[in-house]
Amino acid sequence: MEETVCERSVGSVSNEIVRKETIAPGFKLMEIRAPEIAEKIQPGQSMILRVDEEGERIPMSVADWDRERGTVTLVFQELGLSTKKLGLMKTGQRLANLAGPLGKPAEIGFFGTVVCVSGCFGTGPGFALARALKEAGNRVIYIAEALKSEFLFWLDRLEEVSDRLIVTSGDRKGGVARWAKDPLKEVLESERVDRIYLVGCTFMLMSCSRASEPFGVETRVSLMPIMIDGTGMCGACRVNIGGEIKLACVEGPEFDGHEVDWDELMERARGYLKEEERALDLWEVDNWHHVRYRDREPEKRKKRGGPRRC
Repeated sequence: MEETVCERSVGSVSNEIVRKETIAPGFKLMEIRAPEIAEKIQPGQSMILRVDEEGERIPMSVADWDRERGTVTLVFQELGLSTKKLGLMKTGQRLANLAGPLGKPAEIGFFGTVVCVSGCFGTGPGFALARALKEAGNRVIYIAEALKSEFLFWLDRLEEVSDRLIVTSGDRKGGVARWAKDPLKEVLESERVDRIYLVGCTFMLMSCSRASEPFGVETRVSLMPIMIDGTGMCGACRVNIGGEIKLACVEGPEFDGHEVDWDELMERARGYLKEEERALDLWEVDNWHHVRYRDREPEKRKKRGGPRRC
């Protein structure tokens, strides 16, 4: 389902949502008016946003942008409180804050044959990365992974920017789980690969990095740890790279996947899991009607006896 705002209503209002679309169950696409960011954003960079004045600051990788229209496109999965609230926003509404571009752009150049691997929400920024690598003259092999096949999206766009597209998910091949590391290993065993790029959840980044390490192929991973200010002031996004502490927001997000201390990164990612679950539970108790009826037309809500105020 897609929501759009006519161009005349967009005007020059920054942070306004001009398009919203459900692209897979639990996955949303949002195009946001942000001309200053759209003018400078590069593949691999991110933004930090707040849904409202009481919201937390959350990092978001950028999936696409339109410099002429002055818009940036986000693709996100509704998992925690902030992404749930973001998913409920409508076209025409404005984010409280939107800062960027943040971080260093991905290292783009001509390398030869490159493999791009994305998992779930990582397909958005993975697309932008593959497009830039293809434009640089590389032969691009793209591996798209999802927990379930229904979570796959943008396969047509990925085909346009890759020479070979491999699709896999946890429920394919008769219910036998086949994750991105499996076809990645097969590709590495069968042909020369000059560089690997990984974008997605931490577990996928870790498993694919470990799968590629025996082959000695440079593997670049886009890390998105817990992040607050995005300018290197708070230190929350620190990661251990080859025994040295780096700040993902200003020195990343792209690092050598074979140098990442994955055990430490995974442990830090779970640091506030209980608090996040508690915050989401409390919010859903007070906002159950928003969550239940958000995708229904007002007429349908009325016929089904839904709340008068949504």
